[in-house]
Amino acid sequence: MFTKAAVLTALTAATFAVAAPAQAETAATTALPGANMEAVLKAAQIDPRRADDTQTPGAHDSVLLVEQALQAKGLLASQYVDGYFGTTTITAYSQYQKSLGYTGLDASGLPGRTSLEKLGEGRYTVTNAVSAGSQVTYHGKTLNTRTKAMLVAAEGKAGFQVTLTQGSYNPGGVDASAGTHDGGGAMDISVSGMSSTNRNNLLKALRGVGFAAWYRTPAQGFDYHIHAMAVSDPDLSSGAQHQTGDYYLGMNGLAGRGADDGPQVAKVTWEEYQRG
Repeated sequence: MFTKAAVLTALTAATFAVAAPAQAETAATTALPGANMEAVLKAAQIDPRRADDTQTPGAHDSVLLVEQALQAKGLLASQYVDGYFGTTTITAYSQYQKSLGYTGLDASGLPGRTSLEKLGEGRYTVTNAVSAGSQVTYHGKTLNTRTKAMLVAAEGKAGFQVTLTQGSYNPGGVDASAGTHDGGGAMDISVSGMSSTNRNNLLKALRGVGFAAWYRTPAQGFDYHIHAMAVSDPDLSSGAQHQTGDYYLGMNGLAGRGADDGPQVAKVTWEEYQRG
């Protein structure tokens, strides 16, 4: 004879034996796809600067998820839901940021983690998140923690420390900068007393850790200095976004969009450099 307790125990065990696979199946079917923020950021910088509709390698699937979410909110027409983060998608994303109450640099159309996560609620999760970090002072100028870490790494590679003449978050600071220092990821480096060898090594080091960096001269309309932008900084101003996009496309970051005149190294983001 079975006792009442034994019968209840058997029934409970049978229930869990049936329920566990069903729960696992439900979890599997409701798992959301991942939107790679690193890929989305890179495409949002490069694609709007292209002369054609070539897509940024490795970004298609993640950009498509973002565009589908923008379409669902009525911000992007179906013909632009194609995995190409061009100017139309930039405008749509900017409209979405404004709908969240963002203004100024926070509504530039360059995705930040918070807006990207909000947009993806119920549709995708954000992977490979990128953060600018907080604002700090380094060499007497304002940078964010991501840019500072990048500069420290570049200084280590070059073998010497630098003098900054302009940092980030400096709206209206230098007219010739055309707004590129309004947001994060931007800095100007003095080359006073620096040999041409050290200058070239520094440019290589900066580019090697994820900066778009160029030597600026009076012939270009500037005092001698090195201008550097942290690729994929989520706080980049619109002008800085254009420069980093042009850097990837082999240009010099100036209005005339001439050929890149800096040392040629493998183009990487800070996150890619850290992964080796």
